[in-house]
Amino acid sequence: MKKLFVFGIALSFLLSCQQEPKYVITGSLDGLNEGIVYLQKRVSGDYVKVDSAEVVEGAFVLEGMVDSPEMYYFMVDGKRGAARFFLENSEITLSGHVDTMYQVEVEGSSVQDEFVAYNESLEPFNDEFREFYQLRNQANEAGNEEMVEAYSARSDSLYEVFTDFQLSYVKENPASYVSPTVLRSLSYDMDGEEIEGYVNSFDPKLAEMSDVVLLKEKAAILKTVAIGKKAPDFTQNDPDGNPVALSSLYGKVLLVDFWAAWCGPCRAENPNVVLAYEKYHDKGFDVLGVSLDRNKEDWLEAVEKDNLTWTHVSDLQYWKNEAAALYGVSAIPSNFLLDKDGTILARNVRGEDLQHKLAEIFN
Repeated sequence: MKKLFVFGIALSFLLSCQQEPKYVITGSLDGLNEGIVYLQKRVSGDYVKVDSAEVVEGAFVLEGMVDSPEMYYFMVDGKRGAARFFLENSEITLSGHVDTMYQVEVEGSSVQDEFVAYNESLEPFNDEFREFYQLRNQANEAGNEEMVEAYSARSDSLYEVFTDFQLSYVKENPASYVSPTVLRSLSYDMDGEEIEGYVNSFDPKLAEMSDVVLLKEKAAILKTVAIGKKAPDFTQNDPDGNPVALSSLYGKVLLVDFWAAWCGPCRAENPNVVLAYEKYHDKGFDVLGVSLDRNKEDWLEAVEKDNLTWTHVSDLQYWKNEAAALYGVSAIPSNFLLDKDGTILARNVRGEDLQHKLAEIFN
């Protein structure tokens, strides 16, 4: 009898182990007959492989377990692009074509269904943005500056409504696994206190999510570089290999400009920074360009081509640039405007906002 009792406990334990929740991803993509597929997760800005499987006769199976639903990337070895979706412990099916990974359909993840529904709710805004973009381009080609400004103003106004709509989703869904991902996409222009407020309102079950951890870390860093704080000092090399300390440039109103040669929006903003530099440099304005490049030749070519005649530094470490990490920079272009003593006056002032801010200071 004792042996039967022990055997019953062991069997119960084995069955309970077998019943632990796990994910099972299956599928067959058009155009994919053989090869390797794998799952990746973003960790500290890098893509890290967490699972892989061989494609057999056009089909694949990935099995494992996640602690909570998170954003993962399904990729095919040798192919560009990825299917981005929320992975949870459930039976998930992928379908689509191997050459259009971003269009792969995901079935079986309730959190992914919620994420898809959220993105569909943004489509009316995206349609309006596309319309304004086309109308503004038409006005620009016609040389109608008045209409260009009008469409730009309408686009800016729509962006504010768009942002408020997304933040409302985060506020109204504090227990949703989608909310941290939405908040992270909006955190570029937010300060540390604001990010921290949203994170503190999340349901405790979200605490271990990667996005929540990253948001907490970002909030803590941004609180150290808030407006009114002394800018943290750092030293990086200029193109000739000479170390340049941020503090060595104090004495003028200083724009610390994080950018890169490969960054399209940065290159589009550069003429505006050139305009500000030419207009206010003699009055006491300077710029320190901090490049997130990793190729020195590309960096220097962009400096010359865009006529960026101020001081430039970089450690050529791409997104692992130490100065960018120190300032909580997770997207570029990004900048910090400092007074003559190195106190932060403003953050992420671009376009007309930069011109207006400098006019307030110097005029």
